Amino acid sequence: MAYPPSPFAPDHFPTLPPVPGVRLSACEAGVRYSGRLDLMLAEFAPNTVVGGVMTKSTTAGAPVDWNRTALKNGSARALVVNSGNANVFTGQRGRDAVEKTANAVSEAINCDQSDVFVCSTGTIGEYLLEDRITAKISDLTSTLADAAWEQAATAIMTTDTYPKGAVRTAEIDGTTVTLVGIAKGSGMIAPDMATMLSYVMTDAALSPEVAQNVITKGANKSFNAITIDSDTSTSDTLLLFATGQADHAPVTEIGEQRIHAFEAALDDLLIDLAHQVVKDGEGAQKFVEIQVTGAESDDAARRMGLAIGNSPLVKTAIAGADANWGRIVMAIGKAGEKADRDKLAIAIGGFQITKDGEPIPGYDESPVTEHMQGRDIELEIDVGIGNGQATVWTCDLTHGYIDINADYRT
Repeated sequence: MAYPPSPFAPDHFPTLPPVPGVRLSACEAGVRYSGRLDLMLAEFAPNTVVGGVMTKSTTAGAPVDWNRTALKNGSARALVVNSGNANVFTGQRGRDAVEKTANAVSEAINCDQSDVFVCSTGTIGEYLLEDRITAKISDLTSTLADAAWEQAATAIMTTDTYPKGAVRTAEIDGTTVTLVGIAKGSGMIAPDMATMLSYVMTDAALSPEVAQNVITKGANKSFNAITIDSDTSTSDTLLLFATGQADHAPVTEIGEQRIHAFEAALDDLLIDLAHQVVKDGEGAQKFVEIQVTGAESDDAARRMGLAIGNSPLVKTAIAGADANWGRIVMAIGKAGEKADRDKLAIAIGGFQITKDGEPIPGYDESPVTEHMQGRDIELEIDVGIGNGQATVWTCDLTHGYIDINADYRT
């Protein structure tokens, strides 16, 4: 089913360079869709290191269980992803499908089965016809290319209206390293670790411990700070693959100063991808940035920001360009975090609305309403408790969300 394009959809997919040690391909396997790419493969150079975070959902799919185990080794040689079927709530048959897929890939590229990462996204509770995937592995391996990013990003889409990709560079010991990322996500987004599926590849030389550390911290600043509909996916997976092909001494200790620029670039890349996910939210017409200050801690500020971003009343007011700031007051109050009602300050689009727990004298709603009619909405809230602060991103809630999700399986 084709969905109306997001108003934020870019004119074209970004130009993403090759990452030494990474080759990709994609094809149509007919897992669920016909006439479109729905299966991708990435092959990594020997000695590639991996770090990642996955959903905390207690009903996670078989691929998530497989990848959690594979992560313990800290090494990777391949990643295979299908869209259209999440392989979730499929019992032993689902676990067998993952193993058969990993085995087919390991035989094709001559690597250990445990070095193959397997991801699936799509409908929950339907058995995955893994033979449609394994039958295409030889085609995928024979068409591997250095920079098939757009094809790979397209193959992992479900209700997304455009493929998502980004690139950054950084220096380690004077050597330039490249970071390229792709992501998918449009609905069932209220991450409790990462987005539904996102992959970052770099030629930096990192130890498994360092890779795990930087991707975990990066997720908290980006994908863990977005929400579309308050629903955490059973398939959420964020993986960082570091091929070690760059000409610098390996970074083996967490917190080394020489990796600070790399961490900043990674964080910026992840935030870029997270923003793209929000801007492609199902039915979304507006992108919303929520800044919370004055909280007891940064974590408390993030939880309050998410309470605002998850509120259907706040999101529908934004969709209707209604400057109903009372709904923000409500959301702060229900968040379960400390807030001083009589110090609460709210601004929308830079226009102060409340101060010291009440509307400012002579409040004029006109410029706020004008701001609410735009595509990019800014909410600023100070809760008057401490120094904690956080920024959260969300989108509005329109009838388009209902249209997509009511008909998703038909």
